[in-house]
This record gives sequence, C-alpha cells and structure tokens, in this order.
Amino acid sequence: MQIILFIFGAVLIVWSIYRMKTDDGLFGKNQKSKNIFNLLIMGEASGLGQFLGGILCIILGVIAFFVR
Repeated sequence: MQIILFIFGAVLIVWSIYRMKTDDGLFGKNQKSKNIFNLLIMGEASGLGQFLGGILCIILGVIAFFVR
C-alpha cells in the first residue's frame, strides 16, 4: 500500500510541474502569481494544489511505513 502512495505522489508531482509551467490564469503578471490564483480558485485541480497533494502522499507513505 505504501508503494501505491509513493507512485501516486510522484505522478502528482511530475504532472503538477508540467501544469504549473503551462497553465494560464485569469489574473497575474507572472507564472507564480497565476499559479497562486489558480490554487485559490480551483484548489487541488491546479498545478500548485497537485504539487502539494503529491508531497502529502509521499509524506503519508513514509509515515505509514514507520507506523507499521
């Protein structure tokens, strides 16, 4: 089960890096502000939200490994 969390977290991180580089936002002058705006509006569907979700999956996998 921990392997699935690691793989899913890695996939989320890779996909989010792609999304953060390519997505356009409604507001913002640079890509960083566009990503933050997308996170506030779309939540986990944004690239930044997926990145944070991927990191959380990997952390949960590590915690589950040590709890066992």
